[in-house]
Amino acid sequence: MSNAIELRDVTRKFGRVSAADSMGFHVPAGSITGLLGRNGAGKTTAMAMISGQDRPSNGSVEVLGANPFENSEILRNITFVRDNQRYPDGYKLHHVLRIAPDFAPNWSTEVAEELVERLHIPSRVQITKYSRGQVSAVAIVLGLASRAAVTLLDEPYLGLDVTARATFHEVLLRDFAEHPRTVLLSTHLIEESERMLDRVVIVDRGRTVVECHSEEARKLAFTVSGVPDAVDAFSAGYRVLRSQGVGGLKSVTVSGTLDGSAGEKAARHNVRLAPVSLQDLVAAHGEAETTEQSMGAMS
Repeated sequence: MSNAIELRDVTRKFGRVSAADSMGFHVPAGSITGLLGRNGAGKTTAMAMISGQDRPSNGSVEVLGANPFENSEILRNITFVRDNQRYPDGYKLHHVLRIAPDFAPNWSTEVAEELVERLHIPSRVQITKYSRGQVSAVAIVLGLASRAAVTLLDEPYLGLDVTARATFHEVLLRDFAEHPRTVLLSTHLIEESERMLDRVVIVDRGRTVVECHSEEARKLAFTVSGVPDAVDAFSAGYRVLRSQGVGGLKSVTVSGTLDGSAGEKAARHNVRLAPVSLQDLVAAHGEAETTEQSMGAMS
């Protein structure tokens, strides 16, 4: 499978701050990939460069085999729906739906009308007066009805209730099966979304820390819990991503494979091991540097 998106050693600086720091990952064509990480990890910066709305300070970004920046042929095949999408004053839903096909060669009026109805998007109110969830609903309409070869969805769920989110999942998966495309999805609602994901990319502090198939991600770390001394003895030699203490017990998330040898070691130290969820893995990587600094200060 060829790659629809490739970032190679990408750095994006804003003054002295690096929003992307030697970031690299790829997104195979025809896949749904989750771009995950805490706020400020670099997800939106990466999407802005992929969509051609920004360009890297160093490194390269390729979409559909070419640099997207100021490349009209590539840009017409990209849809980028941001979490803070803005619309002109006075615009109502019909204004957006009327001009959207001009920017989306594969636009589906059928999908747009279905989503407008099922998401209960008001048509007579100016979009600037919409609730947060209603603005997100419009973004979902634009993102899915565009059927763009590369579809970038940055936090599309904000403000949506569980029924609306289920509708988004259903329509995305159904239309994706009928009209394959490449989808890069950024979200904090990981547990709801992970069943859709073929691959995951986890970024933290502007760097890629995990890139793999979704079913492999949960095998990259596990939790160790028990009395503190036993947990510390077991964890020696592992990279500790996250550490928590409750009462007289301690729980850490370590980077490694939960296999037979780990189980034997756990029995010797009288600790309990458990696999991590994808959401816990993302959270652990978000805390990893702080945890390592704290442990270093104690040593």
